[in-house]
Amino acid sequence: MIYKIFGVTFYDIDLNQFFKKKNKGLVVLPSGPGLSTIYTDKIYHKSIQNADIALFDSGYFILLLRLFKGIKVSKFSGYKFLKSFFIFYKNKKIFCIETDKRSANINKKYLKKFNIDLKNKQYVAPFYKKKSYIVDNSLLKILKKEKPKTILINLGGGIQEILGSYIKDNLNYKPLIICSGAAISYFTKQQAPMNNLFDTLYLGWLIRCIFNPRIFIPRYLSAFKLVFNVWSCKIKII
Repeated sequence: MIYKIFGVTFYDIDLNQFFKKKNKGLVVLPSGPGLSTIYTDKIYHKSIQNADIALFDSGYFILLLRLFKGIKVSKFSGYKFLKSFFIFYKNKKIFCIETDKRSANINKKYLKKFNIDLKNKQYVAPFYKKKSYIVDNSLLKILKKEKPKTILINLGGGIQEILGSYIKDNLNYKPLIICSGAAISYFTKQQAPMNNLFDTLYLGWLIRCIFNPRIFIPRYLSAFKLVFNVWSCKIKII
């Protein structure tokens, strides 16, 4: 099932269906805090509207859809997504965009477990300002030369989507661009510990708050604005 919500194309599909059929375009997994800013952060909003597929990552968003709109969809979290991604992309090549050298080395080591071939094809991103358009000619030059078929963006929410949209609009070919954000850090132990039970019970937000309260408690408190956004929005089923 496909839903148009906030002008964004959300897909309610299962993991096997996604990985068998989707091999090109921009894929985003908007968070609850991210979706709560769509009326105040126009650049972020335009970026996720530019995505070919948005997936239902936020349990909070899913519950609000059920409560206010009577729509029941399946959760497609970044954690769940990457678990399948690692298996599906075993023995394949990808290009990663990383936050820093340390994370790049940790992620590369982890991906080796699945024989995912990077061959040093990692790009450590410079500092991108939030709520700003991104221009990164150095990255574009590398991508146009290497032409990777799959690009995995391991940056934080609110930035990765803007970068993904920029890449999509400025390349001379069409790769698969995945904005799964910091979800890879669940597996590399750089972020709060996650497992199937916590993810199934929509408790990812709680684990993050316990693990790093200074950052995540204010972030999730700000997401209460999403209540009004969902209550007032019109949804089109395609």
